[in-house]
Amino acid sequence: MQRMIKSIAISAVMVLGLVAGAWAMDLDAAKSQGLVGERPDGYLGAVAAGRADVQALVNDINTQRRAKYEAIAAKRGTPLANVERFVGQKLITRAATGEYVMTPGGQWVRK
Repeated sequence: MQRMIKSIAISAVMVLGLVAGAWAMDLDAAKSQGLVGERPDGYLGAVAAGRADVQALVNDINTQRRAKYEAIAAKRGTPLANVERFVGQKLITRAATGEYVMTPGGQWVRK
């Protein structure tokens, strides 16, 4: 009986994990909803603070980006800041109409 209860509990936890993953915000949805935007330094920013799911997405994306930027900087023998600024400008240029981008002065504007 205890073995069956443990099995059911483990199954329930696994299902809840799958459901929670389905609710997790993705980058495209967050951008289209105006929750995040591209910054001039090459990183993603939360347009409106206060949502844990948005901040988690921003942190995850920025961790991945930083790792890539560091690899590029090391490969090219250039400072990390140069890579960040270059990619930041590219991401802002490529942002779709209606998405938020940050100005060099730190203001969020819709493109």
